[in-house]
Amino acid sequence: MRVAIVGATGAVGHELLKVLETSTLQFDELLLYASPRSAGSTLPFRGQDLTVQVTPDGAIDADVILASAGGSISKEKAPAWVAGGALVIDNSSAFRYDPEVPLVVPEVNGEAALGHKGIIANPNCTTAIAVVAVAPIHRAYGVRRMIVSTYQATSGAGAKGMDELLSETHKVLHGQEAGAEVFAHPIPFNVIPHIDAFQDNGYTKEEMKVAWETRKIIGDESLKISCTAVRIPTLRTHSEAITLELEKPATPEEVRALLAQAAGVEVRDTPAEKLYPMPLTASGKYDVEVGRIRQSLVFDGGIELFVAGDQLLKGAALNAVQIAEYLQQKGALKAKAQV
Repeated sequence: MRVAIVGATGAVGHELLKVLETSTLQFDELLLYASPRSAGSTLPFRGQDLTVQVTPDGAIDADVILASAGGSISKEKAPAWVAGGALVIDNSSAFRYDPEVPLVVPEVNGEAALGHKGIIANPNCTTAIAVVAVAPIHRAYGVRRMIVSTYQATSGAGAKGMDELLSETHKVLHGQEAGAEVFAHPIPFNVIPHIDAFQDNGYTKEEMKVAWETRKIIGDESLKISCTAVRIPTLRTHSEAITLELEKPATPEEVRALLAQAAGVEVRDTPAEKLYPMPLTASGKYDVEVGRIRQSLVFDGGIELFVAGDQLLKGAALNAVQIAEYLQQKGALKAKAQV
């Protein structure tokens, strides 16, 4: 079994390496690919230094390809990878809205991965974090409407985004004026209600992704969703305030008990002890922290909650590896030599 990472030197690529270090996924060889400027560099993995190769134009001799090099690369090259016999688990937005491509969060709709035709899409990081918490509630009580306000870390813009936060904050702390290249405005000591391009309806594409993808993953096109996506000056972990109108009324105690049993969730909800989800505590965790669970003051029987999940892990690298693990556990992932 050969696994390949395309985009190995990026922020998500580094996290994929870390996740694979301790993953239950059984494989014999790991191949690393990136752009020509990274070719020849090495990255450590399980006591070895693996050499990064240039991403080829044609097929890659691997059984599973974890692609995290951006939508344009995936769109251009993934068909050749699939034609060469590889399963592509893609972290970009290239295939998420293709009805022929499963969009998968294993804790929610892992079975959808079994119907793949060579490509499985990883959702947007904000969506992945939200649905881990919302899907169990939807199954138990039904969600009619979902209002989301996000607090998204600079890691959502990759390594360059995190670098800009650090470098521009350093300038401000030393009496200089902060600039902006990655973000629309300077990010230090600021919040920017603008992530991705604005659409004709006044929402940004990031905000619409949450609506489109949540409905596809949960499997309910009737679900009404509104999102406001905001970039904040933290390094990693996205947080979200979520309001839910439910089909059947639920109490905070019922929802808390439900989520305590939900896969991929850590209930962190003791406000009297100042215990609630935060980037400070959720960063580096596989589970999504959920707390501030309370009765809605707007929707009768509705629920409000706050979630925090590591954008580079559950929002990207971890989810991709979990998809491969799920398929292997189901006996649906085999080396080409065994087929």
